[in-house]
Amino acid sequence: QVQLVESGGGLVQAGGSLRLSCAASGRTFSSYSMGWFRQAPGKERDFVAAISTSGSSTYYAYYADSVKGRSTISRDNAKNTVYLDMNSLKPEDTAVYYCAASSSRYTATMARYYDYWGQGTQVTVSS
Repeated sequence: QVQLVESGGGLVQAGGSLRLSCAASGRTFSSYSMGWFRQAPGKERDFVAAISTSGSSTYYAYYADSVKGRSTISRDNAKNTVYLDMNSLKPEDTAVYYCAASSSRYTATMARYYDYWGQGTQVTVSS
């Protein structure tokens, strides 16, 4: 069982930056690949970014085209925390951002492969 708690959301002007954090409970955090998703009002939950487990010496990160080049996902296994740094924010980035953990062998970009979800944190980007 993994519990996830997101933080760091808020109101920011277009062009600004935010760092989202997701703190995980449990001693097996490093064995999960982690992802960030977002959901805007009236829309489906979309993939934002994902990072592989620490099973290899190199972490692999994946990004949605909509945030590629503007966002960085990272993890600190010692702190059981995954981060999403977002820069050059746009009004269309406004959404509730969710952290998720996957026990899948592969780093998934689809929500259905994630086993645990946080409660979400609101990000609002004003124009």
